[in-house]
Amino acid sequence: MLRKEQNDLLTRTGAGTPMGEMFRRYWVPALLAEELPENDCPPVRVQLLSERLIAFRDTEGRYGLLDEFCAHRGVSLWFGRNEECGLRCPYHGWKYDVTGQCVEIPSEPERSGFRAMIKLRSYPLVERGGVLWTYMGPTEHRPGLPEFEFAMVSPEQTYTSKRLQYCNWLQAMEGGIDSSHVSWLHRDGLRNDPLMVGSRGNQYNMGDTSPVFQVVDQPAGLFIGARRNAEDGYYWRITPWCMPSFTMIPPRGNHPVHGHFWIPIDDENCWAWSFDYHPTRALTAAEVQAMRDGKGIHTRTIPGTYIPVANRDNDYLMDRAAQKAGAAYSGVAGIAMQDASLQESMGPIMDRSREHLLSTDNGIIMARQRLLRAARALEKGEPPPGTDPATHRVRSAAVVLPRDAAFAESARDALTARPGVAPTSV
Repeated sequence: MLRKEQNDLLTRTGAGTPMGEMFRRYWVPALLAEELPENDCPPVRVQLLSERLIAFRDTEGRYGLLDEFCAHRGVSLWFGRNEECGLRCPYHGWKYDVTGQCVEIPSEPERSGFRAMIKLRSYPLVERGGVLWTYMGPTEHRPGLPEFEFAMVSPEQTYTSKRLQYCNWLQAMEGGIDSSHVSWLHRDGLRNDPLMVGSRGNQYNMGDTSPVFQVVDQPAGLFIGARRNAEDGYYWRITPWCMPSFTMIPPRGNHPVHGHFWIPIDDENCWAWSFDYHPTRALTAAEVQAMRDGKGIHTRTIPGTYIPVANRDNDYLMDRAAQKAGAAYSGVAGIAMQDASLQESMGPIMDRSREHLLSTDNGIIMARQRLLRAARALEKGEPPPGTDPATHRVRSAAVVLPRDAAFAESARDALTARPGVAPTSV
């Protein structure tokens, strides 16, 4: 369990909070590139780390991420006109470029120089891997762009989606590094999801529902190993967690590798980003269609939004008859919404002083400890782990090892992203 003050530190990410300042030292996903599909397209509202922002793409294709509100009278620039390399407030015509600099005030004589003094808060916005990334921290500490493998492979090898989740980022992320629940909550997916079926590892998941966890440090965070019995050794599913909120799920057979980011919108809501990729081949048309249909770790969303079709307002389309008959173990369809439904049921911010953790929660326990240490160290001027792009070159792995083998050493190569080398899977 955590004390209240520890829970507050980990879950609060607004400006000036310890965890908020730490998140701001990383590049984080802000939008899908598809949300700003062409030059001079409509601007998009963005809320990250409790800051209300506006994103736009100008006439020359440059991206901007600015304070949402015009410096004149506080009008939302979502209503703005995206024209001639700037976003113009429709109220009185003030215009801003992608850096937030005011470039026109029609009512003010140019010779006054007043517009030069007006500049909205702005952040860089850079496309990589079909994602628009932003950095919201001090300019002097800006790291190199992220080098997670899913964002570095060719476009035909990767697919990314996002969905709104109605809870704090931490309880969503903790679900992502909890491998023990797969044998229970997601057992239907092991049997029938097209992005999971056919793997020998599925048999080990279902044959041993009491995994043993071993957790080791790695430069950007942790490697979390879940060990299950296999005929000729131990079946290991090894999950890299990179601070503050990136996880990669071990692959199954020749299916794509997948994983998540959980990015705070505010303290009570987050974006759940989900990606699938394969390091050595293009995704098939059938795989991409399955992802669009909400299979694997993705979900169907309401058209024009990133709100899941199954959500808290319709009880996640819970099917009690299927649950009772054994056709759907949880009664909720789809891996993503099986996770989200239970994580959201904990409340907007879980009270971790009431929980009772076990050895299978060691990954969660150690991740919390790493986050707490890093946030406190940052307050003393020490940079947080995992900002160096070189530390992003990790992989998840599923592997059978001899019973006396230490997974971190024996699977070292499998846990390193190497271009052109297939993932290690069972």
